[in-house]
Amino acid sequence: MFFLKDLPSQQMVGTYAQAYGADPDHITSALMMMRRASLLIRSLDAYFAHHGLSQLRFLVLIVIDREPDRTSLTPNEIAQRIDVSKPVMTRTLQSLQKDGLITLSNNPSDGRSKEAALTPDGHQRLQDTLPGYFKLLSEEMTKPSTANS
Repeated sequence: MFFLKDLPSQQMVGTYAQAYGADPDHITSALMMMRRASLLIRSLDAYFAHHGLSQLRFLVLIVIDREPDRTSLTPNEIAQRIDVSKPVMTRTLQSLQKDGLITLSNNPSDGRSKEAALTPDGHQRLQDTLPGYFKLLSEEMTKPSTANS
């Protein structure tokens, strides 16, 4: 990444921005936003790991759980909603199944396809994870936008 612990000096940004026809204030703002996002992602990664999840595994549980009229989804439906490849989704679903957080069963309308559903343990893991997840996001949004932490 372009930034490390400290953001680049305004002079350095100005030199590069001017050379490439960009607004130095816009570049500095973008770098600050990227830094905040990077710190938030690291916080979320650590939080999810504490709960035996990753961001992707968490998203799969959320996508399955949030369906108002269904209790299961096909791997393809989940992959499309999260925007990941089918092989990544297959591996993720297999790991969630191995951990007892989802079940994979034959699709009643197409025996070649599977349906993923939350197990009671998967639903509980999600419920246990959501409060802290929303707390982390809320705390991040209450920080001043110029925070340089």
